[in-house]
Amino acid sequence: MNASTQFFWRLYWIWKLALRSLLRQPRRTATVLLTVGIGTASLFLFQGFNTSIMNSYRENSIHARYGHGQLHTAGYRDSVYEKPWEHWIEDSGQIRSELLKMPEVKQVFPRIEFFALLTNGQINVSGRGTGVDGKEESTFFTTMNVVEGKMLSDEPEGILIGRGLANALNLKPGDRVTVLANTIHGSLNGADLTVTGIFHTGSKEFDDVAFRIPLSQAQKLLDTEKVESIALGLARDEDWDIFSQKVATVFPQLSATSFAVLDKIYYQHSIDWLKSQFGVIRLIILAVVVLGIFNVVATSIFERKAEIGNLRANGDSRWDVLLLLLSEGTAVGLIGALVGILGAAILNSTLLSKGILMPPAPGLTRTFHIPIVLDLWTAVITFALGGVSCLFATLLSAWRVVGMSIGNALRST
Repeated sequence: MNASTQFFWRLYWIWKLALRSLLRQPRRTATVLLTVGIGTASLFLFQGFNTSIMNSYRENSIHARYGHGQLHTAGYRDSVYEKPWEHWIEDSGQIRSELLKMPEVKQVFPRIEFFALLTNGQINVSGRGTGVDGKEESTFFTTMNVVEGKMLSDEPEGILIGRGLANALNLKPGDRVTVLANTIHGSLNGADLTVTGIFHTGSKEFDDVAFRIPLSQAQKLLDTEKVESIALGLARDEDWDIFSQKVATVFPQLSATSFAVLDKIYYQHSIDWLKSQFGVIRLIILAVVVLGIFNVVATSIFERKAEIGNLRANGDSRWDVLLLLLSEGTAVGLIGALVGILGAAILNSTLLSKGILMPPAPGLTRTFHIPIVLDLWTAVITFALGGVSCLFATLLSAWRVVGMSIGNALRST
């Protein structure tokens, strides 16, 4: 029998002995398994909760305001112009056709943003309007949360208005409101529109001034055929980098800006802050889990000093005993981590199936149901953390006990 064969047989018997040792003390083994399982499940659920919050922020930004990003004329967002309409996008119809030929692009939304005065005949309130393709946008911007009426669709004289602005003007669906704005030539123009719906995105600053009208009405109101920007709905969130590179090649006169940049204050800053906060909390939870596992494993090993002394007295080396204990720690760690992962998945699909109702976040005015998102990659990482934590705790505890003299180990009770 060669050396490699002897090594594998030795390893086999050590693992067999380790499993028998675990089964010989079911109460002690169950305690370690429960500790590892609860710790792993806690980390898994917490990471899933974090992921869901990040997704909620992203979805609210993409599907309520900006799409996956927007196109402007090159340099438009970085400059201040006396007459910005001179730098708006021409031939938007042709550009739209070319964009829709790209496999990454699912929907295209030409837009114009403008400031206007809204009046119900008695009260005048300033607002910020957006001219949109209502029928097209109604299928994509699904998190605007229309609380009364319906989304703006193909109504030629409709207006979708933010809740704060609607409250200021005392408007409800079906009411008439007049929108007054300056044309690009400086003259005053107006449009009498009918409220189709009232929305709120959760951002009070936005909902207090925002309204949407058909793009044709906005162009007529401003006396222009141009559009200020083109918002995009992509097939996948991950396609933005590929798409922006194509835009730079196909449309050099345009620049592409992702929603994370457009919504930097609300989305990007919030995500950066949450990631830092969750990172600290994750470290705290991990430290508590590791200390809990270490305490249980250390107690288990210290109770076996006499047993370890007998193994040493029967001819097993320190390394043999250490390898035996590490094999036990590895086995119980992996099994416990697997139990924790499965337990978290079962808990998420039963008691937490509707998510967790969260109060409004800073800067927002609406609550959110946060479903816990458990994905395979997070499960693999958490599983590895649970197993490694148990192995590390076993190593720290076993190293001290294995280093004891045979006599001192045998005299232990």
